[in-house]
Amino acid sequence: MQLIDRRLNGNNKSAVNRERFLRRYKEHIRGAVKGMIAERSIADMEKGGEVTVPAKDLAEPSFRHDKGGDRETVFPGNHEFVKGDKIARPNGGGGGGGGGEPGSGESVDEFTFTLSREEFLGIFFDDLELPHLLKTHLGAVEKSKPKCAGYVKEGAPCNMCVTRTLKTALGRRIALGAPASECLKLARENLARALQDGDSPESVEALEREIVEMEARIKRVPFLDEIDLRYRNKVPVPQPVARAVMFCLMDVSASMDEDKKDLAKRFFTLLYLFLSRKYEQVELVFIRHTEDAEEVDEQTFFYDTKSGGTVVYSALELMHQICVARYPASGWNIYAAQASDGDAFGADVGKSGRFLREQLLPLARYFAYIEIPDEGTMQNSSLWTEYEQLAQDRNANFAMGSVSARDEIYPVFRELFKKGATA
Repeated sequence: MQLIDRRLNGNNKSAVNRERFLRRYKEHIRGAVKGMIAERSIADMEKGGEVTVPAKDLAEPSFRHDKGGDRETVFPGNHEFVKGDKIARPNGGGGGGGGGEPGSGESVDEFTFTLSREEFLGIFFDDLELPHLLKTHLGAVEKSKPKCAGYVKEGAPCNMCVTRTLKTALGRRIALGAPASECLKLARENLARALQDGDSPESVEALEREIVEMEARIKRVPFLDEIDLRYRNKVPVPQPVARAVMFCLMDVSASMDEDKKDLAKRFFTLLYLFLSRKYEQVELVFIRHTEDAEEVDEQTFFYDTKSGGTVVYSALELMHQICVARYPASGWNIYAAQASDGDAFGADVGKSGRFLREQLLPLARYFAYIEIPDEGTMQNSSLWTEYEQLAQDRNANFAMGSVSARDEIYPVFRELFKKGATA
């Protein structure tokens, strides 16, 4: 089977060449895309944009005709360079477009092109997945897979089974030709006996006519008939779908200032775009907490302002209640991502750690914790120390990371959700 893309390309554009370019220079483009997460606003996170790649990285090897033969060339010596030295690019010149004012600064030739939204998200979330996702449930939107279920007498020519057809034709020829073959065999024996016994010419002629008639009757049985055709029968069989739910837990207490909330929202925005693009059967549950936790909608989660004290346990307890009521572990893949500055006090830290270890991790496929510490802080928070004991367990489906600046969000996100993130 050959698939031919006959979609019309835009003016002076080639979709095939563009796909080949993105595939060939994927690593260079990915490196340029990483910086966009730190520069963009949350609302513009999923948009495409211009990507600049150094032109020197686009150079390709090529073949050329040489003069051939033996040549002797004398090069003048110098007192500045020796073999193996690299000559630096001259300042300002070089014909590049990135040198700024003539005669000042370094110039690097650059190639700039625009990525569409789909191309941007495709490069952004390449090689990422939800860990330990299992297909164990027949959901409301069932996926079907064709499965062979015997043979039928009617169907498309591409589904014809030649072997089965020839076997059916052979059986039909044997069934229809068996009586005539027996009569032919008996007539030939009678003819041989009549010739041996010297019977009358009339008897011999009658036996010869019978033999000719039986041979013609056998030849009239066709080698292949329409009723012999057999086609593979394929029926759709429902397949299990991967139903998953992602809990987004965000600390919105007073210790989480606007900069910290911005980092947390950027992480959850990436998570939201990643899930909506990669999976169809993934539901999102947004939980924010101060002293108490509440389930909110997407708009409230990302844009509403709320402040107060910090009780991490309230968010974990609400998540457990929602899992028991709406998302049983037998039919759902449960995931969670928690973002906080780790500013918890008293018994809340130990209580949260024990509840996570004993109640939530046995239900969840994967739990990721993101801590947003104060700028310049070198000491880990008490919540980080408590959770770190879970992360050291190789069998635990738990991972954690720290983000203190915008440019750290994407590397940490890829580390948490790369393929095979946990053992």
